[in-house]
Amino acid sequence: MTLKADLDAIDWKILRELQADGRMTNVELSSRVGISAPPCLRRVKRLEEAGIIRGYRALINAPALGLNVVAFCLVGLNHQSDAELRQFSERTRGWPLVRQAWMVSGESDFLLHCVAPDLGTFQTFVIEELTSTPNVDTVRTALTIRQVKDEGVADIAEAGR
Repeated sequence: MTLKADLDAIDWKILRELQADGRMTNVELSSRVGISAPPCLRRVKRLEEAGIIRGYRALINAPALGLNVVAFCLVGLNHQSDAELRQFSERTRGWPLVRQAWMVSGESDFLLHCVAPDLGTFQTFVIEELTSTPNVDTVRTALTIRQVKDEGVADIAEAGR
């Protein structure tokens, strides 16, 4: 695996701890990784400046807010020129129901992670927005039943070996 930055064991520990709890204080983090607070803070800043740590967010319980439908849409475009791909990518940023979007290879061109308050809202989005978007050829949807795993983006334990 090729890395963009030269990370040592302490850096990997910092990433693992922050991915598990991004709200801990620098003092707590430094204690968990086994170094004093000032060098720990310098390392975190370096990881942020290198773009390895992109930011911090709260993990929201969507159903507690009445957002009960999670679905994925596989979208195929008629044309896959750079301009068309960029145009569709940009369009996804304007759809509030689309929480994450990936350009993918294979039978589809994009994978959209959607969250909606109810099935009707999701269906309206698919029918009135997504399928009517210029250059969209196919849309396949998958409604989720229940989430069975929710981990951080990276397996820090494996990557740091």
